[in-house]
Amino acid sequence: MDAMILLLAQSMPILKVAKMLDEHDTRIWRVIIYYVKKSRSKEDFSTVSIIGIDETSFKKGHKYVTIVADIEKSKVIHVCEGKDSSTLTRFSEDLINHGGKPTMIQCISCDMSPSFISGISSEFPDAEITFDKFHVMKMMNEAVNEVRKQEQSTKKELKKSKYLWLKNRRNLSEKQNERFLQLKNQKLKTVRAYNIKLSLQEFWDSLNREEAERYLKKWYFWATHSRLKPITEAAKTVKKHWDGILNYFDSKITNGILEGINSLVQLQKRNARGFKNVQYFINMIYLKLEKLKFELPT
Repeated sequence: MDAMILLLAQSMPILKVAKMLDEHDTRIWRVIIYYVKKSRSKEDFSTVSIIGIDETSFKKGHKYVTIVADIEKSKVIHVCEGKDSSTLTRFSEDLINHGGKPTMIQCISCDMSPSFISGISSEFPDAEITFDKFHVMKMMNEAVNEVRKQEQSTKKELKKSKYLWLKNRRNLSEKQNERFLQLKNQKLKTVRAYNIKLSLQEFWDSLNREEAERYLKKWYFWATHSRLKPITEAAKTVKKHWDGILNYFDSKITNGILEGINSLVQLQKRNARGFKNVQYFINMIYLKLEKLKFELPT
């Protein structure tokens, strides 16, 4: 019975498993939690050295869990409630409990969250932080959109054009592309902000750290002299995280794996129509994304 529950639970929502087996879902969860805990106790993290950290929402109202993944093995290795600096303390303890050492962690990819930065500095002082390029570009997209929102009060043609500036040009429909070209040929602040964003996007194509730093210095001068407040503020954020952004050209790591994991987690959450509590949510992530080996009764 336990083997059947785990097999079914890995491919369908728990409520469906409960209905199929004519059992209350709390019993199904007891079985899952027992085997996940048992299997995780045998996990070996002694070779983990490159990790990615990200948060994902558990429910509306700023309820989050933090997910840590082994980037080299593309698997979840730790999940805990919250997204503050204490999540790094809990991960450090979990790492040690599974044969790992905080001093073995060489590279960490994460967003520019002050809580994550503080936790890493405290628990993993030997690790180099690489700020995830997708989060940097997300910040720039938000700055471009803020310029658009401010400008559309006097430039009515910008209304309902948000996604024209945020999407990749290749993903625009023919109609969207026509409108984009019409707007792009006008002397708009939004166009200037968009071009600065595109320039930062090209920064990631630099061949090495030295070339990247020269490029970023020129970009920073342009952005801070743009007379566009949201763009200037974004540029100052880049300056504040300068070394961590440039570390990409040494580590070559991103949170791409975490982004994929988050997509799968949110899909599972939607399919399950939410979870009763955070422990169920965490165990679902372990069950489906830690690649655990279960020793089941036969």
